[in-house]
Amino acid sequence: MDLVSGYKGVVGLVFGNENSASNEDSYVERLLDRISNGVLAEDRRTAITELQSVVAENQAAQLAFGAMGFPVLMGILKEERNDVEMVRGALETLVSALTPIGHVKGLKSEVQPALMNTDLLSREAESISLLLSLLSEEDFYIRYYTLQILTALLHNSTNRLQEAILTIPRGITRLMDMLMDREVIRNEALLLLTYLTREAEEIQKIVVFEGAFEKIFSIIKEEGGSDGGVVVQDCLELLNNLLRNNASNQILLRETMGFEPLISMLKLRGSSYRFTQQKTINLLSALETIDLLMRGGLETDAGKDANRLTNTTVLIQKKVLDHLLMLGVESQWAPVAVRCAALRCIGDLIAGNSRNRDALSSKVLGEQPQVEPALNSILRIIIRSSSMQEFIAADYVFKSFCEKNIDGQTMLASTLIPQPHSINNAPLEDDVNMSFGSSMLLRGLTLSENDGDLEPCCRAASVLTHILKDNIQCKERVLQIELEAPSPTLGAPEPLMHHMVKYLAILSSIRNKDSSYAASKNLYVEPIIQKLLISWLAQCPNAVKCFLDSRFHLTYLLELVSNPSSTVFASGLAAVLLGICVLYNKSTDSGKDAFGIVDAISQKVGLTSYFLKLEEMQKSHLFSSTEQARTRKPLTRSSAASLADIEEDVDENDSSDQKNESHPILVSVFDSQFVDFIKQLEADIRESMVEVYSQPKSQVAVVPAELEQRGGENDRDYSKRLKSFVEKQCFEIQNLLARNATLAEDLAKTGGSGYSRPDHQPGGGADRIHVEKLRIDLQEANQRLEILKTEKAKVESEASTYQNLAGKMESDLKSLSDAYNSLEQANFQLEKEMKILKNGGNTPSLDIEAIKAEAREESEAELNDLLVCLGQEQSKVEKLSSRLKELGEDVDQLLEGIGDDGGLPEDDEEDED
Repeated sequence: MDLVSGYKGVVGLVFGNENSASNEDSYVERLLDRISNGVLAEDRRTAITELQSVVAENQAAQLAFGAMGFPVLMGILKEERNDVEMVRGALETLVSALTPIGHVKGLKSEVQPALMNTDLLSREAESISLLLSLLSEEDFYIRYYTLQILTALLHNSTNRLQEAILTIPRGITRLMDMLMDREVIRNEALLLLTYLTREAEEIQKIVVFEGAFEKIFSIIKEEGGSDGGVVVQDCLELLNNLLRNNASNQILLRETMGFEPLISMLKLRGSSYRFTQQKTINLLSALETIDLLMRGGLETDAGKDANRLTNTTVLIQKKVLDHLLMLGVESQWAPVAVRCAALRCIGDLIAGNSRNRDALSSKVLGEQPQVEPALNSILRIIIRSSSMQEFIAADYVFKSFCEKNIDGQTMLASTLIPQPHSINNAPLEDDVNMSFGSSMLLRGLTLSENDGDLEPCCRAASVLTHILKDNIQCKERVLQIELEAPSPTLGAPEPLMHHMVKYLAILSSIRNKDSSYAASKNLYVEPIIQKLLISWLAQCPNAVKCFLDSRFHLTYLLELVSNPSSTVFASGLAAVLLGICVLYNKSTDSGKDAFGIVDAISQKVGLTSYFLKLEEMQKSHLFSSTEQARTRKPLTRSSAASLADIEEDVDENDSSDQKNESHPILVSVFDSQFVDFIKQLEADIRESMVEVYSQPKSQVAVVPAELEQRGGENDRDYSKRLKSFVEKQCFEIQNLLARNATLAEDLAKTGGSGYSRPDHQPGGGADRIHVEKLRIDLQEANQRLEILKTEKAKVESEASTYQNLAGKMESDLKSLSDAYNSLEQANFQLEKEMKILKNGGNTPSLDIEAIKAEAREESEAELNDLLVCLGQEQSKVEKLSSRLKELGEDVDQLLEGIGDDGGLPEDDEEDED
């Protein structure tokens, strides 16, 4: 048949010519013939045993079995249920046919027989239903092999098997019943359910409905909690699959089982000081569950925030913060991966929650008398930890604590009190009993002066960045901090900001001398300090003034931007700093005002090169993919197998890793918030620079002293001096105009090519004013158009009203005409009768003339009233017609059809005449 020929063709392609696999094909075919057509039961059982053995060891046999064997074995499972040994053999053979042969290493492009067999078997929903029905058999091995087959199918055809199981009545229920079976079958069923519930919401709902939470925590308790083996890991992986992005399941867990069984896994018990690899994985899985609960659900869920808030509130009430602090801060003997995960959970727990932040700020760690605030301990981890991942996790705690927390930022800033230089030189180990700011943070910012290692400085600078972010009060307060010089002979105290710039200059000097140092350290140290200065100077004119008080700072930034050896981020952030000095500059001093800064940029760097630095930074990988900073992959068996990669830190001396833009510290520095802030700043900087050159430098006219006539100076000399002064001024004006023309040209070239401003920016003052004038004219034209449209609608409404009124009047006129005709007919009838009576002579003579006169008077009176009404309506119609002609309407078309019946009375009159 076609399927057989296709598989034989594949065998030939994979293992050479077709003849090379003919032996296996014929051998498998003979065995299948013995199984299906054999008479003796023992011979059939022997054949199926041999078939299992050859399929388990030979890929060609696997392919041949896939072409011919499935119908035979599925027939046994369907029709020979009473023969337990045959059913066992058939199931074991199916397991071998679906399991890749491990010792054969072929190319990725080669066809894998096990994958092809899996695909073939999973295509038939009837086969899946048959396998699920075997789970109700009493024989242990039948249930065990069936679960192994289903697991193999899930590995390679997950979606197809998930869809098939959903269509089978009680399919999930049978699998859930296996969780209460013997230990081996329970573990296989648990592993099967972990694969089955990945990204399958409908299956997740059914599993939860079947009591998954109770069974999971029952197994975890039975296995010994976090000290248990791989079964605990599988239970937690299944639990995480059920809770990930599923708010309804989280609510059900919270309201039924509660969070106590989960939190109890984080408690460190008797032998807790020994962290085996499996216990580490179990704790990481439990911490992942805590993290999922604090996310609350999908971003698109309407009730995500409410569910997240409720989850974090319940977790805080159950003292989860104490357990997290024990794992992440106090238990320094715990593996790095566990400490980092616990610190990240603390950050998520307090993010955007004022009560939880207050709870963290009030926590103290240690035992009397060696106690200290929890924030102090976390800061010590930031400054002193040898692990890069632990620094990132602890820094995230401070970021979450300070985000939109003005009171918390102010509290931390209030502790920044400079200490005498002798105390600052004390070892770091002596800072346990000192305050937050004066001991560790300020010492971390200044410790680099002693040994030249800027690592503690950059870490402390990262914390200070969080304290100052979007808080003008804290910026002004820290601006007043001045640090003493090592000795009085070296000068007076200088501001803390000047120290930070000095460290940047040291980094630049080291980079120019030793490129290997720049590759290993400078990659992230320099951007962190620059980020601090950007956050400090933004929206704070006093900080900009303090920064520009030293002329060296401006010169250094200009050199850093123009230095070809600077990294993309160092030169780009330096360009942002220069732009902030223009954007938030309120100084009027010559050379320090906005005009002077832009002029210096133009002279030393060039506006084209300046804006190019900003564009290069924003086109980098970090700016285009900032979401990677917070993505955490689910912890599975496959990822947990490489736990050594989790525990071991990145080698910070590996230059190849450091040159990668995906360096973990750089990713944490350039988070999504900071990237968006830089993009907005870049747009404002462009606009500010255009505005500087499109407006006069000063709005105040100052009369120079040279224009005043000196005492004893005659008019002729005075005129000559004035002429000379005017010529000099004209020469300077011409130079300025030429320079402005060049700057306008540069801005025209670069203004529209910015990464964050796709719309075109005017290149100079004249263009900008012209565009602004056109914009205003367009707005005025639009306003006039709207007014005309309103007036037109109003006139059309009035025309419609008068048209309806004219129709009514026409109807009334017709009624009056009918009445007049009736009177005429009555008059004619009376005259006729009068003639008859008069001719008859039998009645007394009547005053005919008097009756005619009376009737004529009455008709003329009514006719006069009618003519007056017609005259009034005619004047209204003429007025409306003239107005409609002005608006461009066709009056004849509007009046068409009106008055067509008006000629009827006149025809009657003509007939009467």
